[in-house]
Amino acid sequence: MKIAVVGTGYVGLVTGTCFAETGNQVTCVDIDERKVEKLNNRIIPIYEPGLDVLFYRNVEEGRLKFTTNLAEGIKGAEVIFLALPTPPGEDGSADLKYILGVANDLGPILEQYAVIVDKSTVPVGTAEKVHAGIAKNAKVDFDVVSNPEFLREGVAVEDFMKPDRVVIGTKSDKAKAVMNRLYAPLVRQGNPVIFMDERSAEMTKYAANAFLATKITFMNEIANLCEKVGANVDDIRKGIGTDSRIGKRFLFAGIGYGGSCFPKDVQALAKTAQEYDYDFRVLKSVMDVNAGQKKRLLPVIKQHFGGDLKGKTIAIWGLAFKPYTDDIREAPALDNIRDLLAEGAKITAYDPEAMENVRNILGNQVTFAHTSYAALDDADALVIMTEWPMFRTPEFEKMNLLLKNKVIFDGRNVYELDQMRELGYTYYSIGREAVTH
Repeated sequence: MKIAVVGTGYVGLVTGTCFAETGNQVTCVDIDERKVEKLNNRIIPIYEPGLDVLFYRNVEEGRLKFTTNLAEGIKGAEVIFLALPTPPGEDGSADLKYILGVANDLGPILEQYAVIVDKSTVPVGTAEKVHAGIAKNAKVDFDVVSNPEFLREGVAVEDFMKPDRVVIGTKSDKAKAVMNRLYAPLVRQGNPVIFMDERSAEMTKYAANAFLATKITFMNEIANLCEKVGANVDDIRKGIGTDSRIGKRFLFAGIGYGGSCFPKDVQALAKTAQEYDYDFRVLKSVMDVNAGQKKRLLPVIKQHFGGDLKGKTIAIWGLAFKPYTDDIREAPALDNIRDLLAEGAKITAYDPEAMENVRNILGNQVTFAHTSYAALDDADALVIMTEWPMFRTPEFEKMNLLLKNKVIFDGRNVYELDQMRELGYTYYSIGREAVTH
């Protein structure tokens, strides 16, 4: 099949590359000339494990191309994916200007029937707005389909190639047939393609992300209570995670969720509820708790140092909102760095992928180390913000020589309490007792 993907961010680039991998001819379109130039020069603008192998192979074999010209990109395409940003507006609602702008542009240049697919996370009713925008100037028949993505950054390629399920919102039998044919190679093991109406598909994505954000937030509330009553959140996680009704995933306590999806989607769903005059109290609580959870460590750090952080050097391991990505959108590390700087602390930070993105925001306010150990040199304490695997089994003897004090504030519960006791560290984590020496 011939496919066009409009937008080359995380979702668009993974979508285009993976569909090329299944034998389709894919053209990705983006208005950013510099980004398209890089892509045509085989430079991938994002970090996503496994994407490079598929990208280089499909570019080399001529199945994956890039252009800034929308008319050229969609020419002959049976399916046109809209993978465009929907950033939150000032009121929390999703901003549809990019999607609706492209919809208006598509009408006059469509030359034959095509399925236009909303791949972006969009509010209920967007498919109708996209259809109306295209229809104003369209001379040919077309269908608009909602096909939300469920990709996890860090494992997006695997999620795309082996989806748990594919959700497609359309009432058109013709569009159903096209989408079934497109996804057939990805669901050969029997994972379901679930058809529903467009509005239900749009709501499904928001409901999924809001539920997972709620699950994380609930566990963080449990962790905070554990510290009050003297319980251990790790044991509780195991105790409830083995209940098949609950499941093991998204139960790890920490300093809150971030990224491009959960914060934005929870806000947008809450805004939709408000527009329909529904008081979505659970979501309000989720947002409130998560905002507070991101700052959970700062009072602990201040208390340890007697309330004064002026002149203290704090090493930070991890800047991305999660491992295996360079994405720093809504990353808890950014909130904590800003708060520590405001308290007069000096920051030396290390992250294997996200440092350049943070440098673009914070500039020389932060010292960026070339290795995780270099960040520890003469630091008063270590703060862990992202649970990269390399941080789990470091050379503690080397750390002991570099740190001024054997003090760790762990926002992701990377280490076991007994291990920290044996190593002689003062260790603060989330939902567990403090280890002091």
